[in-house]
Amino acid sequence: MMGLMASEETRTMTPPTVRSSAAHDAGKAGGASTRAWTMRLLVLGIVLSALNLRPAITSLGALLEEVRDGLGMSGSVAGLLTSVPPLCFAVFGVMAPRLARRFGAGAVVCAGMVAVATGLLIRPYAGGTAGFLAGSALALMGIAVSNVLMPVIVKHWFPDRVGSMTGLYSMALALGTALAAAVTVPLTDSLGGSWQTGLALWAGLAVAAVLPWLPFVRGRVTPPGAGEKAAEAATGGIPAQDREETTSERASAPAEHARVEAPRLRMARSRTAWALAVFFGLQATAAYITMGWMAQIFRDAGVPAGTAGLLLAVTMVMGVPLAFVIPRLATRLPHQGPIVLALGLCGLVGYAGLYLAPAAGAWAWAVLLGIANCAFPLALTMVGMRARTGPGVAQLSAFAQSTGYLISIPGPLLVGVLYQHSGGWGLPIALMSALMIPQMVVGFLAGRDRTVEEEATR
Repeated sequence: MMGLMASEETRTMTPPTVRSSAAHDAGKAGGASTRAWTMRLLVLGIVLSALNLRPAITSLGALLEEVRDGLGMSGSVAGLLTSVPPLCFAVFGVMAPRLARRFGAGAVVCAGMVAVATGLLIRPYAGGTAGFLAGSALALMGIAVSNVLMPVIVKHWFPDRVGSMTGLYSMALALGTALAAAVTVPLTDSLGGSWQTGLALWAGLAVAAVLPWLPFVRGRVTPPGAGEKAAEAATGGIPAQDREETTSERASAPAEHARVEAPRLRMARSRTAWALAVFFGLQATAAYITMGWMAQIFRDAGVPAGTAGLLLAVTMVMGVPLAFVIPRLATRLPHQGPIVLALGLCGLVGYAGLYLAPAAGAWAWAVLLGIANCAFPLALTMVGMRARTGPGVAQLSAFAQSTGYLISIPGPLLVGVLYQHSGGWGLPIALMSALMIPQMVVGFLAGRDRTVEEEATR
């Protein structure tokens, strides 16, 4: 009996601190495991989303002649069609930070991927040019908000790996771009030759990209860390005090956070923000002209349609290795201007080759223009480097991308008009070459070691 009582006493007198410590350790281990899976899921979501940010455009570029014939488009209307992506990116991209504050960045990207899948599925079968444009606009709306929020997500979930994560994201983007350019024509032929089927099949890839973001829709998943930093990251790098909170949320918020406000930046006052926006716009102009028209340039030079699609794919696939190398290199340099100049020189040589010997040196020109197109991951990296804070990155990303895409709208349209009225590619290629010069100048200025907070704070 005494032994039983001693045993009972031993059990009842176990110090609560020991039990709580054990529970704490178990909870800590479980939390670490949960965070590890969360980060893996987030990386998967970033990669799959990036894969979907360009197939809507390059798959159309590979089949542009068939789409024009099927819908009865003129060269000018086709030029308008190739201008739709930057227009949508400019109009809808500016909405991304506000949507992220309201719903969370993960939820917005998830909705964006749903829009991409829906738009790609319905646009080939909508009937007529207007329906095709509407379906394209829906898909591009989803791409636009994801474009803006990706640098924000990378900055705040991976603050110590901005270069490598931007490189991974850019590699996936380049891979998706190249894949759509390379396989759309062969897949279309194998599926009966219908351009509608060839374009619609890319909706499946967008559906896959929706799934990893579903746990982030309600904003319950937060990155490692606690307090304000975790809440900031959970909303896409936008602090809790900047979100549109409900009355109950404000009432339950800690008092010390109630009156804290993030600095509001006037981007229009920042020379660095303007230089980055113009650089972004000019590189986007070159990229969308390339994606929309390069395959047609080769086809008009006598290159078979399948080979022209492969050439476009080579241009896009150059971004796979370089999009990983360039951001890492850029983050280690105090000034990114030399990289800008090197990429611009590759573009000028590539355009000269397209003018002088488009078919004879086609593979070389495709490689050089692919290198020049890596100005895009460089621009994304500089967005993360030219601002110190999460809100600063969000505001700079929205300003640079929205303003930049507005700048890029006339380029593809003007190329279509010049092509139709001149009957050749001489004038369009001259335009592309001329635009590369200011791109190099403003890119050099945007690469200087400074931040927008130094210039744009009220």
